[in-house]
Amino acid sequence: MPEMHFTVRWPDGCEHTCYSPSLVVQDFLAPGQRYALPDFLQRTHQALSIASERVAAKYGFACSRAMDQWQSIATHAEAFQHHDDAQVEVLRFDI
Repeated sequence: MPEMHFTVRWPDGCEHTCYSPSLVVQDFLAPGQRYALPDFLQRTHQALSIASERVAAKYGFACSRAMDQWQSIATHAEAFQHHDDAQVEVLRFDI
């Protein structure tokens, strides 16, 4: 199963490289696009959940690394929850 990394820029300018065990993230995010924080969270949660399910279908167990990545994203996003205009920019995919 091909894995990938995707790099995002948070509202404070910090860049974060994220992991997915599947290329499905490409169906939910696009490099160069900015997403409102709630939309970004919804998209990454859905993509990483699907990625974990694909691992489970192939290997018989969910991908804990994908779910750990989701938790890391959600935790980092908490700092910006009260900023109505917070956006996350997707910088690149590394496949």
